[in-house]
Amino acid sequence: MPPTFGSTELRRYPGIAEAGQGAAAAGDSFYAVVNTRIGRYAKDDGRKLAEWVGDPTQVVHLNACAVLEARLMCAHSNFPHVPMVSSVEVFDPLTQEHHDSISLGEQSGSLTWIDRHDGAWWAVFAHYDGRGGEPGRDHRSTTLVRFDDQWRRTESWLFPPSVLERFAPTSSSGGAFGDEGLIYVSGHDAPELYVLRLPSFGSVLEHVATVNVSFAGQGWAWDRTETRILWGIDRGGRQVVQTRVLPLPLPPED
Repeated sequence: MPPTFGSTELRRYPGIAEAGQGAAAAGDSFYAVVNTRIGRYAKDDGRKLAEWVGDPTQVVHLNACAVLEARLMCAHSNFPHVPMVSSVEVFDPLTQEHHDSISLGEQSGSLTWIDRHDGAWWAVFAHYDGRGGEPGRDHRSTTLVRFDDQWRRTESWLFPPSVLERFAPTSSSGGAFGDEGLIYVSGHDAPELYVLRLPSFGSVLEHVATVNVSFAGQGWAWDRTETRILWGIDRGGRQVVQTRVLPLPLPPED
């Protein structure tokens, strides 16, 4: 099994009403997301600065968000409905005004998180056992997909058995590339991140490490305005959690 490392919790913000699906941060603000709502809060004292509330007839399931290229970009799907359809929803990070909707339509699962890395868009499409799943598929069909700038699918990968067994019976709810080029992924419930590498051969990601964290799965995001700081949620306590993950002492790739 790959090595396991720790992390350092820096701060918790209690009483965040939207801390049900994920969190993100940039600059002086952090964001909390739950299904049809996004709240923007001040890092210094946790006061609420702005909010966006979607029309529940159109907005079904916002999941992980991240501040990418000066935009707050959120994964959205029709979970738990089938067939699964997904979109990327784009907001102004300061005003919370909704700017754009990028329809990805029916893909290989339900969109749970997106990232920008190495000149491409990256996204995970989740499959589930039971509720929200499609006949003939389960969590093992969860897929990482790379898209070009026009959101055309260019490559895809599956997750390794050591990670899939931790996803079961749900899937990946959050993820992003680290500054060293490795992929950090969370499941739905376990308080840990799985660190993955693109394979040199084949179509299955390589599990190189696990990082213990103090929040349980769900959507999270790196704060790209800080160094090795990420933001997640404690769903049960409706808290947003700020965490530091130091560079991992991994051997160089063969």
